[in-house]
Amino acid sequence: MTCYRGSSHCGAVTFRIDADVRELTTCDCSLCLRKNAVMTKVHESELRILSGKDLLSTYVWNMKRAKHFFCSRCGVYTFHRKRAAPDHFGVNVFCLENFDVGAFRLRPTDGVAMSVIEATARAEWPGPRTPR
Repeated sequence: MTCYRGSSHCGAVTFRIDADVRELTTCDCSLCLRKNAVMTKVHESELRILSGKDLLSTYVWNMKRAKHFFCSRCGVYTFHRKRAAPDHFGVNVFCLENFDVGAFRLRPTDGVAMSVIEATARAEWPGPRTPR
């Protein structure tokens, strides 16, 4: 198993993942398009926050299942608890030290096809609408 250390831009939030990275993903949902992250999926037991847990801001939307974590000081997206696999995190690999993105396969994720159930959903949120 490989250990990767990561941090927010300012260094206030630090974390590590103990996981063998097999693939990287992008997502075309409205949030992921705006944050433009490349992610790897790790089980919750493979992610450990080392410092700055109290500095993480959380953003939730739509179904309120996925929780997106950002450093409250510099605003960098570090990782998120996944909607479709709530016992896993998507980790922003651009936050990882000495990580070679080009060495891994990149798989697009079809986030646009995920349903939108929020009653006050913005028009910019793509996806099939599901009434509450």
